[in-house]
Amino acid sequence: MLYPTPGSHASLHLSRRDRLTRALAALGVASLALCLPHPFALAGEAERAAPSTPNPGAQPQGQAPEGWTTESPRAEVAPAFAYNPKGGPDGQGSFVIEADEREGLIGWWRKTIPVRGGRTYQFTVKRKASGSENPRLMAVPRLTWQNAKGNSVRREKPTEGSYNRKGGPPIALPEFPPDLGQDEQGWTTVSATYHVPAQAAQALVELSYQWQASGRVEWAGVSLEEVSPLPPRKAKLATVHLIPANGTTNQEMCEQFAKPIEEAARQGADLVVLPECLTHMRRKATRAECAEPIPGPSTDYFGKLAKQHDLYIVAGLLEREKHLIYNVAVLIGPDGGVVGKYRKVTLPRGEVTGGVTPGHEYPVFQTRFGRVGMMICYDGFFPEVARALSNRGAEVIAWPVAGCNPLLAQARACENHVYLVSSTYTDPSADWTRSAIYAHDGRPLAQAEKWGTIAIAEVDLNEPIHWHSLGEFKAQLLRHRPPAPSEPESH
Repeated sequence: MLYPTPGSHASLHLSRRDRLTRALAALGVASLALCLPHPFALAGEAERAAPSTPNPGAQPQGQAPEGWTTESPRAEVAPAFAYNPKGGPDGQGSFVIEADEREGLIGWWRKTIPVRGGRTYQFTVKRKASGSENPRLMAVPRLTWQNAKGNSVRREKPTEGSYNRKGGPPIALPEFPPDLGQDEQGWTTVSATYHVPAQAAQALVELSYQWQASGRVEWAGVSLEEVSPLPPRKAKLATVHLIPANGTTNQEMCEQFAKPIEEAARQGADLVVLPECLTHMRRKATRAECAEPIPGPSTDYFGKLAKQHDLYIVAGLLEREKHLIYNVAVLIGPDGGVVGKYRKVTLPRGEVTGGVTPGHEYPVFQTRFGRVGMMICYDGFFPEVARALSNRGAEVIAWPVAGCNPLLAQARACENHVYLVSSTYTDPSADWTRSAIYAHDGRPLAQAEKWGTIAIAEVDLNEPIHWHSLGEFKAQLLRHRPPAPSEPESH
């Protein structure tokens, strides 16, 4: 049984009011005025509020749990709110928000929950959405850290990740926890772990519905519990700056990277990125003549080095599969095996007319330090490739690249809040692509200056960056980025 909730800011249509009166009468409620002293919005049609069979044990009136209220920016755009005491995946209750046929309705359930500043908390809620191809945009949870008076607080650490105002602790802007997966009953778990700013005394939890016409969302199982702090998740990312010379075979070309990889290992690298098409560079052989199966001889060679040095290697190679040639980046693991490969999606005219075939997938691979995606050279000119990898959870993007605008390397890192590792054939003096490691705000952390050398930087993948104007922007990508116009997303 769905129970309407007092306190929402929309007015009822007369037809809905009549149907609600009949539904409440069936429960023994004499009139709307007895239980609904303020204007409110009903969650769905009365038929939805009055099931065909009585719900045993249902309360006579639908009061939401203590502390929960509803809010909308304006009465005219308020959706319908209801609390279902038997809702949720475990039947313990759910908060319902529903829209009629009008577009643009927006509103949310809200509650403040006490927290201890300086501690770590895990937020979790279950969500079930219908009527939308993009529930990530329709049903958005938010957490805002506040002091005891409900005012904003600042984070403890200064930020260097903002171009509008560097330094100084930023205001703790809303958190946007991500979706973690959906069960067989259609309930999506939304959860994240946060460090609470030291000045905070409470968290404002908001469970929203926005914009979609004729949609519906249920929220259930809200919890905010203190947990152990997240340990650092550090990784050393390295790039090799080398043009292989004088090699006449794939093996000879690969062997020239052994010493830089050894140096990266000596400095504790977890991931080493090599340049694009490294078996073809400056050789008289054609791409087709340099291409080989993946796995194949070149990946076997780099696999031995990866196993010897206990690290991951990304190598730019040419792959042959039957009659097709692909420009690929291959991720090789510390066990010596191929973790996975990426086939270059965007091809410049030279590769098109040279008979290279484009790929069409954007795989992301789990490593022992984090999730790694790959792109190749010309991909960097197109934001779609890095964004597709970021959408799939990439935390680090390895980028074998012959040449590209260095501003685009910074942009791809910054706009997706990922670490980007580029390995190039361009001399630093050319003011073009760099063999470098870029932070997730676009800053170059380290750059190789001489041929045959490496650049290396240690990063903490568990350390978010909070901008003064945007907060943790990476978390907002899921909730704010638009869907591809011709590619609607599933739940």
